[in-house]
Amino acid sequence: DPLPSALLTIFHGTPYIQKLHSYGSRDIEAPALVLIQPIAYVLIGNGLYEEAIHHFSTMLQILSSLGRISEALTDITKAIQLKHSAQLYRHRGILYFISEDYATANEDFQNSLELNKNQPTVMLYKGLSFFHRGLLKEAIEIFKEAVKQKSDFIDAYKSLGQAYRELGNFEAAAENFQKALMLNQNHVQTIQLKGNMFYHHGSLDEALKNFKRCLQIEPYNEVCQYMKGLSHVAMGQFYEGIKAQTKVMLNDPLPGQTASAEYLKVKYFREYSRYLHAHLDIPVVEYNIDADLPGKFKDHWVKNLPFLIEDYEEQPGLQPNIKDVQLHKFENYKSSVQEMICVANHLGSLMQYETVGFLPNKRMHRAMGLAVLEVMQAVQRTWVNSKVRMNGKTKLMQWRDMFDIAVKWRRIADPDQPVLWLDQIPAQSLRRGFNNHINLIRGQFINMRYTEYFDNILHFIKDRILVYHSANDHKELLEVREALEQVHKVEDLLPIMKQLNSKTRDGFTIHTKVPSLKNPGKEYDGFTVTLTGNRIGNLLFSVETQTAEARTQLYHTEIDALYKDLTMKGKTHLLSAEPRETDVICNLILSVLYYFCNLMPLSRGSSMVAYSIIMGALMASGQEVSGKIPKGKLRITLSRICIVSVSYTCVQNAPYGFFILQRLPLWYCIRNSPETSGFSFFSD
Repeated sequence: DPLPSALLTIFHGTPYIQKLHSYGSRDIEAPALVLIQPIAYVLIGNGLYEEAIHHFSTMLQILSSLGRISEALTDITKAIQLKHSAQLYRHRGILYFISEDYATANEDFQNSLELNKNQPTVMLYKGLSFFHRGLLKEAIEIFKEAVKQKSDFIDAYKSLGQAYRELGNFEAAAENFQKALMLNQNHVQTIQLKGNMFYHHGSLDEALKNFKRCLQIEPYNEVCQYMKGLSHVAMGQFYEGIKAQTKVMLNDPLPGQTASAEYLKVKYFREYSRYLHAHLDIPVVEYNIDADLPGKFKDHWVKNLPFLIEDYEEQPGLQPNIKDVQLHKFENYKSSVQEMICVANHLGSLMQYETVGFLPNKRMHRAMGLAVLEVMQAVQRTWVNSKVRMNGKTKLMQWRDMFDIAVKWRRIADPDQPVLWLDQIPAQSLRRGFNNHINLIRGQFINMRYTEYFDNILHFIKDRILVYHSANDHKELLEVREALEQVHKVEDLLPIMKQLNSKTRDGFTIHTKVPSLKNPGKEYDGFTVTLTGNRIGNLLFSVETQTAEARTQLYHTEIDALYKDLTMKGKTHLLSAEPRETDVICNLILSVLYYFCNLMPLSRGSSMVAYSIIMGALMASGQEVSGKIPKGKLRITLSRICIVSVSYTCVQNAPYGFFILQRLPLWYCIRNSPETSGFSFFSD
């Protein structure tokens, strides 16, 4: 087209070209923007690369701001084909990053850095492209390089801190957040992330300081306001907590604006906070959240739905006669309580995952350690006297009552999360089923917490595929077997199945089976493994359980029978002059937990609740768990191991290697331990 060339000849090097850009950036329909693209190509043809890149940069800014990313990508790709440029690769990488195609973005950032190494911003984006794919260790190394290039790079220090936090390294995360704040003490995003880290580390006082500081700088910061309210409530300071929650509630989204996660959660949290405050002066064993909260409220809360509940009656407001929790210093407790807290801290620390992605939470450790002690006390009392006091009544303790002890402590540790029994939500909702869902790989994101189990699950999938194709003739089955032998990663499975033109080429779902002990030969639905999509950015590899009513009843039948047997064996064990039932009791405890973990009956926290029950019940039998969970393994090892097994024997054999059981010291004796059931736990 001769017009752009003529314009370039006339106006090159004059203020008119700058005027052209200013018009285009204000109005996409202006003729000026129509001319920017062809002029950029003419500039490239005339060897004026820097000016051409400037034109492309302007055009890309306009198109990307209007959401026309694909159009912008097409234009910049044409430009790169004409001239390889660090700036163009950077622009295209950012566009891919915005589009959440992090792998392709990473390639462009690398190409840009090869043409110009000294680009700290590009280095930061490259690190973020690793971070958003779950590749935390790789991201950390790149962020370190960005800091080397620019020693005062606040965003790089902030990102480095967040990567360490996601990795579970509290000390390194805190150090890098502090470095960012030394460069700018008012950097709101860093203050917010630091406060969030302190909260999930169980340091509520420090978390609260950061959220208050955040709100001093940015009063309408919704995340900090929500977390401030959460920290106050977790410490038993309900007046300040509910006041902060109300401020978030009043911040209604504008028409067409998507509501924030905090806005969606805050109405449920405020109602739950009011409920807790109204029951502050009532012993926790005298009330039951699952029975007291309305069914629709619980259903909507666990599903994180908008708060649209017909005929909902609000919880009572704050009553002036009910005072907030008075915080006590550790040294003010009597020595027996101090000893109990120290023991709880130790027991809780044994539950900590030694794997990527889990930040140690000292508050959670203490709470679940106290849960272990209370479970031990309650189980021993049941084996001696048969009856315990639960929900205001003296009765025979059932397995549900035992689990409720741990559930109570899990709720106290973090009131932000709805830890509810799924079979207590409305029957209509339960008939439709509730899914406990874990994404192992979604798109380009790899969940690093579960990589230790990928090989086990892949082996199981390959075995199931062979079973599925076993009806085919021998030649076809041999082809499938040979193809599967070449698969070493989940990402490689679907492309090979496509090549074979298999019926499974578009993905598949595999259901695991859990054998019944009560009715030998019968099997129940366990976990569901799903693999769909392809390797080009949209792979979905997930594990889930569906808590439907019929399935729940089957599992309850198994647990009822096992718990009854456990109680009988426990009584015999305690009455015997020479206890010989230890191994039998241990197997029964693990059997109960095997079905519990496969059922996943809680909306949150099933694995931690299960592990605290194991520890407490074993202690009741005179055995102490002294070993930590192996590095790379999770508390849900029982359920995850058995997902790839058709034999129940894995339950009996798998755990002993890391439980490290030993005889319980005499000082744990229930008769000399303080009662944990009524212990106040709101301070950090």
